[in-house]
Amino acid sequence: MTGDDRLEESESGEPMTGEPVTDGGTAGADDVALDPWGSSTVSDYRKLFEQFGIEEVDEVLEDVPNPHYLMRRGVIFGHRDYRPVADALSEGEDAAVLSGFMPTGDPHIGHKLVFDEIIWHQQQGADAYGLIADLEANSARGMSWAEIDEHARSYLLSLLALGFDPEAGTLYRQSTNREVQDLAFDLGAEANFSEFQAIYGFDGETSVSHMQSVVTQMADILYPQLEEPKPTVIPVGPDQDPHVRLARDLAERTRYFKVSEAYASFELTDDERDLVADCYERLEPAEFDDDQLRCVHVADALEETPLSDLEVDAATLESVLTKLREAGMEPVRPRTRFSDRRATDEAFEALIDAVEGEKRVYESHVDAFDLEVADAEKLAREIELENGGHGFRPPSSIYHRFMTGLTGGKMSSSDPASHISLLDDPEDGYDKVKSATTGGRETAEEQREKGGRADECPVYELYAYLLAGDDDEFAKRVYDECVGGERLCGDCKEQAAQLMKEFLGDHQEKREEAAELLEDLDLDLESPRRR
Repeated sequence: MTGDDRLEESESGEPMTGEPVTDGGTAGADDVALDPWGSSTVSDYRKLFEQFGIEEVDEVLEDVPNPHYLMRRGVIFGHRDYRPVADALSEGEDAAVLSGFMPTGDPHIGHKLVFDEIIWHQQQGADAYGLIADLEANSARGMSWAEIDEHARSYLLSLLALGFDPEAGTLYRQSTNREVQDLAFDLGAEANFSEFQAIYGFDGETSVSHMQSVVTQMADILYPQLEEPKPTVIPVGPDQDPHVRLARDLAERTRYFKVSEAYASFELTDDERDLVADCYERLEPAEFDDDQLRCVHVADALEETPLSDLEVDAATLESVLTKLREAGMEPVRPRTRFSDRRATDEAFEALIDAVEGEKRVYESHVDAFDLEVADAEKLAREIELENGGHGFRPPSSIYHRFMTGLTGGKMSSSDPASHISLLDDPEDGYDKVKSATTGGRETAEEQREKGGRADECPVYELYAYLLAGDDDEFAKRVYDECVGGERLCGDCKEQAAQLMKEFLGDHQEKREEAAELLEDLDLDLESPRRR
């Protein structure tokens, strides 16, 4: 969970237009592979919606207070369960933002996206956390502690220079945060090697420390909720989504109770529950002998319905029929279920006492008939917290597009011309932009006639992602002038190069000002580990 720390592994998607992109990127591509440490490929961002359940950020944008320009322009293109965070920010309630940085090189303009996302959330009222993933850098990348220290300081300076408020936020390194390490140990009891093998492709050659760094990252993601559960967002590139999904799963596994809808005393899968719920809605209890809908009645109705009309497979139907037949004359009634995941005896008893109205108590669950699911979830969390549990909420995430390399294709740390470091001399930054590939035509005459291809231009991408700042009108004007043939590449690159030079100069001045602030922070800038 380390933001945009890899250049060579970042595959570019479709560059941005002056308007938010809603189609997810390059049409027609189908190559998607997400690997937090390997070669992540995202040729079609729409595939992330289909394959991994990432949602389009446009769906929640209207509920986000003062959305960041990266959201407005579609650079932040997707999210996972971001609405609770947006609602909390809108209503002035507690929320948190956290992202980490693996100090394997100099901070670059890709990192600035993540820095900005953290800082914007902090400015909207969220508790902000920035961490140095030094354990991951050592275990997964083989970085020495001396190298890690050098780069860690540089990341922190840029984060502070861009506006992170250390008095209102939290900065730490994994290796010296004992609370994170203790939480990682607890979370490790809920995960296993087979799971890591399936998610990350780990095998017999994977070091134990690398596996340990994964549970440390899970602890990082949940760390903002150690004192109290709150909506928490993790801003990352899509290559980090495997970490987010695992963290969400572990947050649920550590909960004392699972809250769900149920219709009888036995457990049903989601598909089975949908079948029973449909029968409950459409069958009339008055049609049966005792005016009450029972499990056998639902079984009879399902057997009389053609399989093609049920939208389930034969195995699912057979399973639910078996459960219904075994339950016999038990009434089918909707209820809210508290399933015991890992509750203490005291917590389970406290839950039973706290559930008001009609209820049924079983060995491993409690069914409440007068409680809505949302209220039940709130009650379950309260009981858990009162009895020593964490009550974690599943963390949310937002995803930004990878930046295109200045030479076209993907950015590469082995090709300095393809990317701009935040430590580059301003003149070098100017020269890199001036030498960058563009989406222009072969000749100025053809450009004026057909217009430029801003959607294929790394230089326009610099405007949309960084150089236009919060000025949407400027970003759109550059785009419109390009595709309309009014803007030629030479003038466009000159303007972009000047803006980049100014940005780097200003940023590096602010880094110098932040150096004293960094020294005054209660933060370990040098690792106590063997160098």
